Amino acid sequence: MRTFTTWTGLDDTARGASAAIGNFDGVHIGHQAVIDLARAIADRTGAPLGIVTFEPHPREVFAPSSPPFRLMNAEAKAHRLEKLDIDCLYQLSFDETLRSLSPEEFARQIIAEGLGLSHVVVGNDFRFGQGRAGNTADLQLFGAAMGFDVTVATLVETDGGQVSSTSIRRALTDGRPRDAARMLGHWHRIDGAVLHGEKRGRDLGYPTANMSIDGLHPPRFGVYAVKVDVLSGPHEGSYDGAASLGVRPMFGENRANLETYIFDFGGDLYGTHLSVALIEFLRPEEAFDSLDALIVQMQTDCARARSILAEVR
Repeated sequence: MRTFTTWTGLDDTARGASAAIGNFDGVHIGHQAVIDLARAIADRTGAPLGIVTFEPHPREVFAPSSPPFRLMNAEAKAHRLEKLDIDCLYQLSFDETLRSLSPEEFARQIIAEGLGLSHVVVGNDFRFGQGRAGNTADLQLFGAAMGFDVTVATLVETDGGQVSSTSIRRALTDGRPRDAARMLGHWHRIDGAVLHGEKRGRDLGYPTANMSIDGLHPPRFGVYAVKVDVLSGPHEGSYDGAASLGVRPMFGENRANLETYIFDFGGDLYGTHLSVALIEFLRPEEAFDSLDALIVQMQTDCARARSILAEVR
């Protein structure tokens, strides 16, 4: 997958794509349906398959004081999209220039002239241009005038209703990662670099890989059975583990983070990047009366996590 952060100066091999446009936070099954439509058109026409998305997420720009809402950071989203065999990821900077474009200017300068897209696929709730003034009908009119085709995808529904990032966030808030996974089409993952922590886990016999969750919607705080992909470094590979997500109430007031203990692992992961999949919620966070009581509970947590993960592919 080739990644581009600008819509100007692209070579001919990066132009002419059949592309899905959207924020694709979570890359859930509704997003995947939009991408699959773009893929079918790319296969039929011989065009590259592209994704047009925006960083930072426009909502972060328009409502900077709102609580963290993202299901994925940019790294996790790119990693998930790469698994879908995308040819070109156009990860455009949502800066003042882009946000000030009118719907017609966006269609002309970004889609038609900049990226030179041959076909655009969007969801039926797609909005674009300054003030989100453009809708799918406008996009179809602009496409007819400017030389690109437009397909509008219907929203995907399950037995629980329409699939949306909002419903996925609700499932994660409730500690229901399996329900979130059914809507995502994959496990919910937290990706990022392993950071230096206070090394309490190592002192307790459970060394953990610490990761920030800053900017992400926080799932229910507590202990989870997890699948871990080490994405870089000499220990690259897939592992099982147990993770504590939250503020560690036994040790005072702390910034929320993710601490993952990988089973049967003895390597150094500092500076590497992990992708941690939340499989099952085991219990809420709690403060124990003693470190010995905490260690006993951690043993129980790990045994239960091993049993659960033995049944998960």
